[in-house]
Amino acid sequence: MTNASDKTTVAEPDLLEALRKSAVFVLLALMIAGFAIAQPAFIQIDNLMSILQAVAVVAILGAGVTVTLAVGGFDLSIGAVAASSVMAASYAMIVWQLGAVWTVLLVLLLGATVGLLNALLIVRLKVPDLLATLSMMFLLSGLQLIPTGGRSIASGLILPDGSTAPGRYDPDFLLIGRSLLFDVVPLPVLILAVVAIVLHVLTERTRFGRLLFATGGNELATRLAGGATERLRTWAYVISGTLASLGGIVVAARVGRGDVSSGASLLMDSVAAALIGFAVLGLRRPNVLGAVVGAVFVGVLLNGLTMLNAPYYTQDFVKGAVLVGALALTYGIARTRG
Repeated sequence: MTNASDKTTVAEPDLLEALRKSAVFVLLALMIAGFAIAQPAFIQIDNLMSILQAVAVVAILGAGVTVTLAVGGFDLSIGAVAASSVMAASYAMIVWQLGAVWTVLLVLLLGATVGLLNALLIVRLKVPDLLATLSMMFLLSGLQLIPTGGRSIASGLILPDGSTAPGRYDPDFLLIGRSLLFDVVPLPVLILAVVAIVLHVLTERTRFGRLLFATGGNELATRLAGGATERLRTWAYVISGTLASLGGIVVAARVGRGDVSSGASLLMDSVAAALIGFAVLGLRRPNVLGAVVGAVFVGVLLNGLTMLNAPYYTQDFVKGAVLVGALALTYGIARTRG
């Protein structure tokens, strides 16, 4: 006969497991409820759509970071790639007078090329990933300023030779960042949804995805089992660079100018999203949907703090504290259960 103490013993691990898997969602729900009570306007549909639009770029970049984490790497250049893409898109239209289609293709090619260069340094030349991508970050941060002499790019830009740039932003390009689907859902949110679904299927439901995680877990064993680990790691950085440039395109289309400071916080926020993703559903590994949830988590937190008029200088501290808490809760429960 099973007594009450046995049932309690069996129930406790199940409860801990459920708490571990839902920790981020519980914290997210509590934040939303708290902000809604303190400021009822927080849960209005316009504000919720504004949050999703604001986090779309961070989530796209976070998905790119996640892919490199899956192969045991890390891409520190992703914010610089996005910022360079903003400047490149603006330069292509303002100075070269390219249309929306050619601008988008050019910028996506730029991101893929940077990813390929990162892979060349890491895979072929065996430079540690942190050093390689950090070097690329500094290179791009300086390179994006040279064509305009350090100026932001907008219509009427005065070039270093004293001439005035003849072009302007293509209205079709601006639709990428400013249009609404059914007059409710911002197009960047739809772009994020497509990216998240495609990458989730690619990484979680295909042999390619299984090999990505196998490479990150044990590259030698994966190679001995027939996996093309060098090619997989190369693809991971190309995907990361391409997604970073896509995020830059969305930023450029939304603000309508090439701001030299446009990528200032993208790296840290996208990394935070990817790391929070480890705690989603208690997976304790990089995953694309977790990164998207992480980006929403950060977006809700910052939006709520802003609506409550919290000092700007406290926001990074609060964001870091919540990140530490979410990860500590997930891993701490797992250790206790183990």
